[in-house]
Amino acid sequence: MDAMEIGVVVGGVAAIAFVLWYFFGERERTAASTDETGIQRVKITVQGGYSPDVVVVKQGAPVRLDFYRDEAAACSEQVVFGDFGIARDLPAFKTTTIEFTPDKAGEFTWTCGMRMLRGKLIVDAG
Repeated sequence: MDAMEIGVVVGGVAAIAFVLWYFFGERERTAASTDETGIQRVKITVQGGYSPDVVVVKQGAPVRLDFYRDEAAACSEQVVFGDFGIARDLPAFKTTTIEFTPDKAGEFTWTCGMRMLRGKLIVDAG
């Protein structure tokens, strides 16, 4: 193998490692804080993805997710919680609030309208 072939192989391995890290690497996880009214609250920034992208809440208690879309990219124009029947438009540079009460425990994915950006809602029983 000459230097060019070695460079191509190293570049390919680096690209594969990046893709694996991006899609399957450790995520930013946060537990919802509960206010004095009993509502579980989390602020989520939308900019090339969701931050945090893993949110932990308790089953049966109201949840308020405040999505601040800090970009104008077309992919992040909408957020969809398919398991809860929720789809909302996210205007650029504004906060959009989504409120619901999770009635079942488990792990649920939320996505952008194009299903490219992903987050996870973990609902703990009890």
